Amino acid sequence: MSIRRTTKAARGAVAMASAVGLALVVVGCGGDSGGAKASDGDKPPARSTAPKDSGPGAPAADSDKVIGEMKGPDGVVVTLHSVVRDSGGFVTVNGTVTNRGTRAFNAIDWRSNETELRSRSSISGATLVDKAGKKRYLVLRDTNGECLCTTGLSGLMPGASRPVFAQFPAPPAKVTEVDFQLPTLPPASVRITD
Repeated sequence: MSIRRTTKAARGAVAMASAVGLALVVVGCGGDSGGAKASDGDKPPARSTAPKDSGPGAPAADSDKVIGEMKGPDGVVVTLHSVVRDSGGFVTVNGTVTNRGTRAFNAIDWRSNETELRSRSSISGATLVDKAGKKRYLVLRDTNGECLCTTGLSGLMPGASRPVFAQFPAPPAKVTEVDFQLPTLPPASVRITD
């Protein structure tokens, strides 16, 4: 009889621990609390300055404002619209990539050399360079190792445009001029705004 009671009590304790664990998981995963999403990355984290409805073909934030332009091979042009320092300790670069060439564009050459990234077509190889301070800032990663940048950037047809973004650790507050770099493109000198 005491074994039966002990077994019943143990089952109850396991059930209670499982319920508490499940409740913690649901609370931790539920809702959009403004953290970075670990999806396929088409949408920027909630703190980004890119609009939430930025889908393929939608204009980037402040798309009328041009602070820099980078022209690459095969008619690919990256127009930079904003480089904003956030109070959270990072800098967000927003822009638009346009295919002015004659064939579909894939950003496979713009990715970083990391092997853990799921999306092969991203701008994870982008960098911010503080020439005066002699420092290079790489694209931030979320807890799953995914870049906080535009991913899935493939199949951009001739004449099409797509908004892009990348988030970096913020340089010191005194740094206001940086170079934005993407592999295969010349750098663009841009000013960080608050």
